[in-house]
Amino acid sequence: MASEYEVTKEEIEAISGANPLKCMRCGRCSATCPSYDNMEYHPHQFVMMVEKGEFDKLMASESVYRCMSCMACIERCPRQVQPAKLIEAVRLAMVRRQGANHLTPDDIPALLDPDLPQQALVSAYRKFTK
Repeated sequence: MASEYEVTKEEIEAISGANPLKCMRCGRCSATCPSYDNMEYHPHQFVMMVEKGEFDKLMASESVYRCMSCMACIERCPRQVQPAKLIEAVRLAMVRRQGANHLTPDDIPALLDPDLPQQALVSAYRKFTK
């Protein structure tokens, strides 16, 4: 029987399609992150924590929700590690652990702000409907 760590790590890697073992800790992903100053754990740290299986720390951190899903870290990564996809996978695992999604498609129209960029809507819908 697999331990909780292995199951969770496998789940995160399966959801994201990313391989955290490819990371060489260069920090380019964190250097380009627009949310860097607001995050407790930065993109390169997320990758390292997924690799080490430190999911309790990640799931307790507000950094998971500070990621803007702009994918700048993916563009800058020389090894195609895809930190943003790992962060989104941890978010999704959190939602699954809680047993329910935060939003349904019917909830979204009431929450719309006319100044909200369309990318934010698509990103929120994608994150909270899986």
